[in-house]
Amino acid sequence: MTETILVPGGRDVRATLDRARGDAADDTDDTDDAAARGDAIVVACPPHPQHQGHRGDARLVAVGDALAARGVDCLRFDYGPWDEGYGERADTLRAVEWAAERYNRVGLFGFSFGGAMALLAAAEGAAVDAVSALAPAGRLADDLDAVAAFDRIPVPVQVVYGTRDDVADWEPVVERAREYHQPVVEFAADHFFIGQEDKVAAAVADFLVSNLGVE
Repeated sequence: MTETILVPGGRDVRATLDRARGDAADDTDDTDDAAARGDAIVVACPPHPQHQGHRGDARLVAVGDALAARGVDCLRFDYGPWDEGYGERADTLRAVEWAAERYNRVGLFGFSFGGAMALLAAAEGAAVDAVSALAPAGRLADDLDAVAAFDRIPVPVQVVYGTRDDVADWEPVVERAREYHQPVVEFAADHFFIGQEDKVAAAVADFLVSNLGVE
């Protein structure tokens, strides 16, 4: 079951909450009652909004479905008005704040541009227990560097990439993840993982669920 969320914070950030437990839903459901939904959630960052990236992206939906099957909710959000990556990082932090206020354990996931946002938000102190970046962009600006972000991320980080990806500058991110002995997952795929969304989502969900302590 899903519901629409307006993430507070001064920008127009809307999200879809994929709920893992259908038995929590009724006509009097309160979205602030985390106990009704479970203890764990993953916030999912979409790809570049100027390239039609949005919360309905097939990879985000697949990850949400895989998490729901494992008892974990997923908040897929859209960024507010384009702000060169800075407002989008702020949107990610606000979405994590929303989740952290309602759940005991929070994971962070992003695809492409969203992968960079997830890494950058985690480096800025987002209250998360684990991060997974799928085909992440490497460097958006001098002070929006997803590679350098690893120096400031205190939680486990997974990087998933496609060997035929010629869209994102993922190589430096993968190299840095390996330097930090963080898990790296490789697929024989292009940037969009066409036809492999479910396999990719399973790999992401397995990592996040294990690091969120979900049984």
